[in-house]
Amino acid sequence: MADKHRISFEPVDIEMEVGEDEKILDAAFRQGIHLMHGCREGQCSACKSFVLDGEIQMERYSTFACNDAEVEEGYVLLCRAHAFSDCTIELLNFDEEELLNSAPLQRIRTEVLEVVPHTHDIVGLKLKPVDPPAYEFKPGQYADLTIPGTDEHRSFSMATIPSTGDHIEFVIKKYPGGRFSALLDDGIAVGDTIELTGPYGNFTLKNGHVLPLVLMAGGAGMAPVLSLLRHLSETGDTRRIRFYYGARTPADLFYLDEIRALGERLPDFGFVVALSESAEGADALGVAAETGMVTEVVEAREPELHRSEVYLCGPPPMVDAALALAARQGVPDDQVFYDKFTTSVRDE
Repeated sequence: MADKHRISFEPVDIEMEVGEDEKILDAAFRQGIHLMHGCREGQCSACKSFVLDGEIQMERYSTFACNDAEVEEGYVLLCRAHAFSDCTIELLNFDEEELLNSAPLQRIRTEVLEVVPHTHDIVGLKLKPVDPPAYEFKPGQYADLTIPGTDEHRSFSMATIPSTGDHIEFVIKKYPGGRFSALLDDGIAVGDTIELTGPYGNFTLKNGHVLPLVLMAGGAGMAPVLSLLRHLSETGDTRRIRFYYGARTPADLFYLDEIRALGERLPDFGFVVALSESAEGADALGVAAETGMVTEVVEAREPELHRSEVYLCGPPPMVDAALALAARQGVPDDQVFYDKFTTSVRDE
């Protein structure tokens, strides 16, 4: 049995136990401590922290997330880090509200209820929790789905909200050769069993916040933003809410009727699609559409972006461009929340 050590987190005064054979981030999830995280694969730096004392070694990681000079100074990625002594770690990014108040990590067996194509490369997957028959999470979070017949998993954001207890909905982009997404065409059928582990992610609405919301998404980034919208509509949120969705052509749009219906229940809601290749035929869809990248449309329409909370979700180029826009517009870091998909981990 692997040796166990104590981890003390500063400046939040939280302690936990970790085995040498488990990653520090995984040990935190196991004990109900919700540390900041993103990809959980050493690629995004969301869990970057600083070792004040103790011996830590990391598994393979991207030097873009934590470069050699930072590692020499004592920085680590908690999703790749193993402790080999008692340690004191300074958390650089944390949300005190969620540290000990997030939904616990759960492992459940689900049954496939529906596989439905939304566009030529976006598929909807609905799962029914079976054992246990309930699943706790927050709007905007994601889960790991085990690839049937393997021990591997892929991570996908949930489009549903907790009150929709009879099913969990995912929006998944298909990629050529994708180990999970390829099965959505031929391999995963209604009635099949899929193991789910979650919830993960910090792309959640913050209690008590009152600033206007600007939501930006592209591709399968629709899923967590739709979850947020469903929650905002259900709770009757009164803030100004603007949703910008980026796609190539009108044929790449989906969920338009539901977004329209959700918006009708919100007092100050606007929805705009940004079409990067062609807007031909968009008028017939009954939505406001502009030609260009979604970040270009937001920059033109949101001159007061710095006075909003900004939620970004989609492929890395879109999120990187949106983060650059937020920086140019002077949006404070604590008003920007993002989920950056990667093809190998998040939307495969």
